[in-house]
Amino acid sequence: MPFSKFGLHADLLRGVKELGFKRPTPIQTDAMPPAIAGKDVLACAMTGSGKSAAFLLPILNRLIAKKRGTTRALILTPTRELAAQIDEHLRELAVHTPLSGAAIYGGVGMGPQEHAFRTGVDVLVATPGRLLDHFQYGYAKLAGLEVLVLDEADRMLDMGFLPDIRRVLKHLPPKLQTLFFSATLPQPIVELSKEMLRNPATISIERKSAPATGITQSVFPVSQDLKLPLLETLLKRGEIQNAIVFTRTKHRANRVFEQLERHKVRVARIHGNRSQAQRTDALAGFKLGRYQILVATDIAARGIDVEALSHVVNFDVPGMPEDYIHRVGRTARAELTGDAITFVAPEEENDLRAIERAISKRLPRITVPDFDYARKPAEKLEIPIQERIAAIRARKADDRSRAKAKAERRGGAPVAASSRKPAPARPHLPSRGTASNAPRRDRPSPPAGGSRPGAPRGRRRP
Repeated sequence: MPFSKFGLHADLLRGVKELGFKRPTPIQTDAMPPAIAGKDVLACAMTGSGKSAAFLLPILNRLIAKKRGTTRALILTPTRELAAQIDEHLRELAVHTPLSGAAIYGGVGMGPQEHAFRTGVDVLVATPGRLLDHFQYGYAKLAGLEVLVLDEADRMLDMGFLPDIRRVLKHLPPKLQTLFFSATLPQPIVELSKEMLRNPATISIERKSAPATGITQSVFPVSQDLKLPLLETLLKRGEIQNAIVFTRTKHRANRVFEQLERHKVRVARIHGNRSQAQRTDALAGFKLGRYQILVATDIAARGIDVEALSHVVNFDVPGMPEDYIHRVGRTARAELTGDAITFVAPEEENDLRAIERAISKRLPRITVPDFDYARKPAEKLEIPIQERIAAIRARKADDRSRAKAKAERRGGAPVAASSRKPAPARPHLPSRGTASNAPRRDRPSPPAGGSRPGAPRGRRRP
């Protein structure tokens, strides 16, 4: 079935053709007709299935012939990376139309985002937290909204965003066409969908969540201390063209990055402690081929769309089968093929068995020829937390000693802490409550046009 059979506007079909889309994916075939007809949709779609176009094309087709000047569609996503990716995809599909879009997420200034509200771009792609920050101000009105999309709804649940989503809904018109997409359907998501949707067309509800068929999956048993030497061996063999390497923690991501960089591997990293500018640069550089390896925590599992990614490496076994599916779904996208390899230490076998039960498949175990599985690594990958704390304390003590010595050389004693003039107390500013399991927040910069006295401080946005 070609895209022309959906009755899409000719300018959208030009964009689809230029992107190289020859035929719709199953989720597009199933979800687009009811969405184009104006019905609510509940779709359970695996990652990498082409669902972004499944809701973007109906939205653009609906808006293209209407009067512009107000925001008419809102797409909610769980992460900054996914919001930026959908916004980019929207621009590609709408390249031959007058339709406009903007991404609203944390980690960057609010000024340009305020401008998007004031000018009334056609489509906003937003994370819930930063959107709520804007709703504190009078310019952020969405009275003309016609379509709402919740993308990766289950990931929003995992990140503690359901309370934020409910607060967002209070700012929206009551009668909307709602498109609800989720890779899995846990009970809280099912209950939310019942609240939001009216007689929805249900798509792929019975389809079991599983990796795409084009992914070749394998397991490499190896001790924790030898995971990095094994990764370096695989890279030296030249079989990995490019790969996302997923780690369990930010500290382990940093350590893998540092050691690969010392071995002259073109590597970047992306995790929650990196600034938005650093995350954007790392992802852009990886897509452009400046980096061979992108080391990431699960923050990237649902927000990276890299064309022809050859490998995903699970450096650490994820604790949840769903996270495994989303990680490996970064490769073999759009019906291509790719490899997903998982390093499994003995203590991770239980998590691996849970994954195999979830996908109803025992993954093949592979031993790398000529790799010394009994070798002793030159250094530990993960530095124990006690050692890290001790190193920080030692560094601070050294800084204090140097400051004291510098002051004495200048002929004056360092100022004692007790003699310093106390800083004036900051006025108390009200803030919204957050879910106890919500991600860490940051404070957004004031919107363009100057600060507003008494305005609540923002929270860190994903």
